Amino acid sequence: MAPDTYPDMPDVPWHKARKADPRQPLTREAIVEAGVRVLDREGLAGVTMRRVAQELDTGPASLYAHVSNKDELLELMLEHISGEIRVPEDPDPARWKEQIKEICREAQRVYTSHRDITVVSLGSMPVGPNKLQAAEFMLDLMVRAGIPAKVAAWALDGLGQLIDADAYEASVYAAKVQAGVDLEAYFAEVGDYFHRLPADRFPQISTMAEKMTTGDGDERFDFKLDVFLRGLESYIER
Repeated sequence: MAPDTYPDMPDVPWHKARKADPRQPLTREAIVEAGVRVLDREGLAGVTMRRVAQELDTGPASLYAHVSNKDELLELMLEHISGEIRVPEDPDPARWKEQIKEICREAQRVYTSHRDITVVSLGSMPVGPNKLQAAEFMLDLMVRAGIPAKVAAWALDGLGQLIDADAYEASVYAAKVQAGVDLEAYFAEVGDYFHRLPADRFPQISTMAEKMTTGDGDERFDFKLDVFLRGLESYIER
């Protein structure tokens, strides 16, 4: 959902769009959607103001009436994509771990479907209503479950990094597949290489080669969530 549809939201301090030219039929939402289309086809490196302008059959200067620069456009694209994340209707503290997993899996699915968009999320704070909606739900859920406020706040950051990193890595592997790399053969070769390492110097890696190269992305993501949430659970005072 476009930020323009939330009139009660405060302006983001560093988003300073110029006054729109009424002779131009462009809107910020149309520019953001065009940016997402370019992203899905060409990846984040392909998203430039000039390329998005070409997608809209206009010149780059017309875009600056609605977005200040490329950084703002990328933030708006991330926020737009975040609107695809489905959040449960009601928090259930008795099922807090299951609901956290549900949101994290959903976010990972959405971001993975849009190439390497999570690079934009790394090193930034959520400020748009779509990202804040998921953050608010998880914070409320964790606090209701008995997790201290500071722990919940920092855990939210950790979960965000886990999602972003996993989705980005998935996009890297997807790009390899698109370039013709056989991932199954690649991991088999890595496993064989680990197995042949000098056992006296790498005793664990050489004997655990198969375990280190098995399991698909979803299985490994679920495992990482389990590890994180088990640790988080230890902060609940019984």
